[in-house]
Amino acid sequence: MLNNMTDCEEGEGGPNSQGDGNPKESSPFINSSAAADVEKSQQYDGKNMALFEEEMDTSPMVSSLLSTLANYSNLPTGSKEHEEAENNEEGPRPSKKPIKAPQLGTLMGVYLPCIQNIFGVILFLRMTWMVGIGGVFGSFIIVFMCCSTTMLTAISMSAIATNGVVPAGGSYYMISRSLGPEFGGAVGICFYLGTTFAGAMYILGCIEILLIYIVPQAAIFKIEGLEGAEAEAALLNNMRVYGTIVLSFMSLVVFVGVKYVNKLALVFLACVILSILAVYAGVIKTAIDPPVFPVCILGNRTLSSKGYDICAKVIEIDNDTVTTKLWRSFCDSDSLNATCDEYFNNNNVTEIQGIPGVTSGILAENLFGNYLEKGMILEKRGLASDADPDSPTTSSNRYVLADITSFFTLLVGIYFPSVTGIMAGSNRSGDLRDAQKSIPIGTIAAITTTSTVYMSCVVLFGACIEGVVLRDKFGEGVNGNLVIGTLAWPSPWVIVFGSFFSTCGAGLQSLTGAPRLLQAISRDGIIPFLRVFGHGKANGEPTWALLLTTSICEIGIIIASLDAVAPILSMFFLMCYMFVNLACALQTLLRTPNWRPRFKFYHWALSFLGMSLCLSLMFICSWYYAIVAMGIATCIYKYIEFCGAEKEWGDGIRGISLSAARFALMRLEEGPPHTKNWRPQILVLVSVDAEQNVEQPRLLSLTNQLKAGKGLTIVGTSVQGTFLNNYTEAQRADQSLRKLMETEKVKGFSQVVISSNLRDGTSHLIQVGGLGGLKHNTVMVSWPRYWKQPEYHQQFRNFIEVVRETTIASLALLVPKNISSYPSNGERFTEGHIDVWWIVHDGGMLMLLPFLLRQHKVWRKCKMRIFTVAQMDDNSIQMKKDLITFLYHLRIDAEVEVVEMLDSDISAYTYEKTLIMEQRSQILKQMHLTKNEMEREIQSITDSSRGSIRRKNPPAPRAQHSTEEGEKPEEEPTQGKNTSTPTSPTSPVPPAGGATAWKDSKGADKGKSPPSAATEPGKDLFNMKPEWEHLNQTDVRRMHTAMRLNEVITKKSKEAKLVLLNMPGPPKNRVGEENYMEFLEVLTEGLNRVLLVRGGGREVITIYS
Repeated sequence: MLNNMTDCEEGEGGPNSQGDGNPKESSPFINSSAAADVEKSQQYDGKNMALFEEEMDTSPMVSSLLSTLANYSNLPTGSKEHEEAENNEEGPRPSKKPIKAPQLGTLMGVYLPCIQNIFGVILFLRMTWMVGIGGVFGSFIIVFMCCSTTMLTAISMSAIATNGVVPAGGSYYMISRSLGPEFGGAVGICFYLGTTFAGAMYILGCIEILLIYIVPQAAIFKIEGLEGAEAEAALLNNMRVYGTIVLSFMSLVVFVGVKYVNKLALVFLACVILSILAVYAGVIKTAIDPPVFPVCILGNRTLSSKGYDICAKVIEIDNDTVTTKLWRSFCDSDSLNATCDEYFNNNNVTEIQGIPGVTSGILAENLFGNYLEKGMILEKRGLASDADPDSPTTSSNRYVLADITSFFTLLVGIYFPSVTGIMAGSNRSGDLRDAQKSIPIGTIAAITTTSTVYMSCVVLFGACIEGVVLRDKFGEGVNGNLVIGTLAWPSPWVIVFGSFFSTCGAGLQSLTGAPRLLQAISRDGIIPFLRVFGHGKANGEPTWALLLTTSICEIGIIIASLDAVAPILSMFFLMCYMFVNLACALQTLLRTPNWRPRFKFYHWALSFLGMSLCLSLMFICSWYYAIVAMGIATCIYKYIEFCGAEKEWGDGIRGISLSAARFALMRLEEGPPHTKNWRPQILVLVSVDAEQNVEQPRLLSLTNQLKAGKGLTIVGTSVQGTFLNNYTEAQRADQSLRKLMETEKVKGFSQVVISSNLRDGTSHLIQVGGLGGLKHNTVMVSWPRYWKQPEYHQQFRNFIEVVRETTIASLALLVPKNISSYPSNGERFTEGHIDVWWIVHDGGMLMLLPFLLRQHKVWRKCKMRIFTVAQMDDNSIQMKKDLITFLYHLRIDAEVEVVEMLDSDISAYTYEKTLIMEQRSQILKQMHLTKNEMEREIQSITDSSRGSIRRKNPPAPRAQHSTEEGEKPEEEPTQGKNTSTPTSPTSPVPPAGGATAWKDSKGADKGKSPPSAATEPGKDLFNMKPEWEHLNQTDVRRMHTAMRLNEVITKKSKEAKLVLLNMPGPPKNRVGEENYMEFLEVLTEGLNRVLLVRGGGREVITIYS
């Protein structure tokens, strides 16, 4: 709004420009047509909003906003965000039926679905066995631990669910929007796999009830007469065949129509509740009139009811002693003098009551656990038994045997699925009238109810049923009855059929819910290879997802053992619950402004406790399954991180990243890094063309190759202009930088500044790049390739200013020359050398950079050579030894060579090159003098027209140029006498000292005023000799050094893949900057790839650990 008002106040002008620089529509204030004004005024007439009418498109009126929110219907749109669904709607469609608002309340929408999902197959098929094996005490601990975990998870889930509107998608939506797409995808897949394997578990439970308790004769693989492993294999094969048939049938039902599943849901729920009520009724009846369920015991061993008809060895019939079926099971004939099993002979047969009743005091006997090895005989405590420990057990198929080895952690893994299902309410959030109220109340009430039932069942089973019957998993000792059914009233069949239908219903619910969850994840687009599963039938039914779900479910069916499948789904559910708790804890601790749950009874400590319990239970259940589940989640996380779509969901991980970054930045402020921690934090200065494309992309390739140091990278450029007028160009330049960084795989940040001239923009980048302690310590800038051409005059002056500024700021400087010839990231050098010319010590940058480069695959095969220069009075042999020792302590492998540079006379060629250099510099100055003055005049007129307030220097003679903007003074008169400027650029007579590049500290050559240095072509060297006498001797000596060094470097490193050498310092004043460039040009002449390096004035490499 401020921008718009400013535009208004500045008066007319500007093509449809609003304050944000985006010409979205004609403004009613600036250059707008009369028709548009009339239309606008009519639209907002009488609304008293004329002052804000320009922004109505981007900032709607409050009344419109509230109307939109009130009409929000919370439709079940998968887990796509509701905003996207609304935006994608192409207006009202006439054929579309009006959608009813969701009407489900807490009872029907959350409480009963949770009850139905929590109560399931484990309660009916394994609960009594768990109490018998683990004891009342151990089983109570397991139940309490599991129920506490789900209760704490429900508290965390309630907090997340009430923190804003939760569209359909439930738990996946909550986790992904709280923890980000990576965690959301990983946990979403885990939750999906858990739900799918739950479907397999329910189907296996359904088949177990069918084949063992309802119609055992339907078994395809007959179990009769088989023993041990053969009987077990036959049972599992039956489960596989029937399981596959039932799975196919259920998938077909789900495919045909989910409405049938939903209609049957209440019937299945009624079966569950009826079965549980029958159990409680049976417990009450045992106190009054215990049912007759005799169990036959031989010694203290439980006999299988298939092996006897009467629980006795012999019976009296008409005063005759007759042997029974039991006798024939243990003896070789019917006669009384037959040879019988030794244990059978030594022990008596007794019949005990299987259900003595709640008042019998059996609880004390069942209080503690009785864990069994596979194949062990179920034995009753407290009964005498005469057995020879050395004799092998015979006729073992006549006894009731333990089918698996049992231990505490196994019981936890098998039991935990019976407390899952707490997400059923949140998964239906799209159908709830008031999800924020219903989800917490309904879920917590359901968990409280089910936990109470489970804990009471543990105690009541232990108090009512004999221990050997409890440990009899398949009811072999009680005529093949379901053990919990023996307790039920009025008939065991109530429980058998009730549990059968409830497991069928639960299986159908899983096969209905899992594909929708997968479809939601697929439609979010965070996992690319799953996108195909987002498609379905015309009505939105997830056909492909159902196919995949059925296939995964078949894996569980092939496993065939309920006890083996249960721990698998326990892992996936526990991982899901763990991340729900983590999400709540993170949001609470980070104090995100948007974290305002309506549910207030949560605390981060409770969430952490729930998370710890989930993690502990995972490893208690099965450490190897836990590792596999975490491995799957980690793989999915990394896959989404590298290949998945980037989503910004305002998640907690972004919040924790911000908090961690702030904490780390504050720590970095405490002091400069130690030399051991120094790494190049590079600011790469690039230039962009008129289309905002980067002109030197290979700079970023080199940066990537240097990033073995893993430091900070900032790629910066400047755009000429003003922020208001050129913001769009800056955004384009930023996008161009980001795209190139992505292409070159440079991990870092882009930064674009807008400045009135490029020189100041570059200076701003060097000054303000980075944040706090995370600032650049190295600047990389490309060598100005065409600096000798007049039109690029300002470019090399900007370059020298960068060199000066980095020197003052104590920043290291890297200048790659011939950057276009540098290798791309895809190239590989199979051999070659990286040559380091170590002329002066500047902190060890020259040693560190080749080491970092050789970490990258481009330079890995290159060997490192270090050359150093010895003067006349140096001991070159000792220098080499010392250098080898130094490199050994630095742990750097390199060849070492000391190059001797003997004193020699300055050649005529050197004098000639110096003379030509000075002539060129004078001509360049004169060519740009009038141009610069003209530019400065235009700039001052522009400044005054804009009304800009600038700090100007007092008026000065035109010969002493002001230092305003990018036009730095070409010459600074240092002599008192000769300050005249030449009258013609064709006859360059330099001012006194004008050709001096650096001032000698001793003041040598001061006062010399060389005459005209113009030369005629064709003059021989000897005729030029008098003119050489007037040359600046400092320039001559430096040119001599540059040529000698170049000669030695070219000789030794002509074939090197890369040459690194010290970069001389810039001139202290701005006179003769061309000379500095000429010296560097001569120094690097004839070399292909050169990296000029200037240290930042501190040690960057150390021999100490």
